[in-house]
Amino acid sequence: MRIITIIICLLVSSISLSAQDLYKATDGEISFFSEAPVENISAINKDVKALINAKNAEVAFIVTNVGFKFEKPLMEEHFNENYMESHKYKVSVFKGKIVDEVDFTKDGTYEVTAKGTLDIHGVTVEREIKGTLTINNGKINLTTEFDVALKDHKIKIPSVVVKNIAEVVKVTVNINFAKK
Repeated sequence: MRIITIIICLLVSSISLSAQDLYKATDGEISFFSEAPVENISAINKDVKALINAKNAEVAFIVTNVGFKFEKPLMEEHFNENYMESHKYKVSVFKGKIVDEVDFTKDGTYEVTAKGTLDIHGVTVEREIKGTLTINNGKINLTTEFDVALKDHKIKIPSVVVKNIAEVVKVTVNINFAKK
């Protein structure tokens, strides 16, 4: 838990801070879905930490890998021990900047793209992720769906279970923010 606190502090300090411009996640979730010939696998994580700096459009998300909950306990065990190696790679992180013009003071829905880095399984990859930012009465909702290729993050699938796990998983993010 101490390492997670340290990482959150580093993320917060890496985003130029001004309390009036900072939005903090109040609730939300990150989930993923793997469609494979033998069985589909899905998991959800509601323990998401995230910040948006409205002044410079920087955004950061952090999620504990052990926080993903599965329908079957054995899937969760395999995910943490065999694939994510959660004892070694405790968190997954996206840190970047919204590149589109957004007026955080006006209600509305904005189609946005964030450019930044996605760190999963200890491997950092440059990404452009499209999403929808909705501002309503000073609160922000951010939603997105994007694909993650396991090989990009050096997550190995043993040949014995290659038909059980997709090589590309769909990640869905739905986070609500309020001023910090």
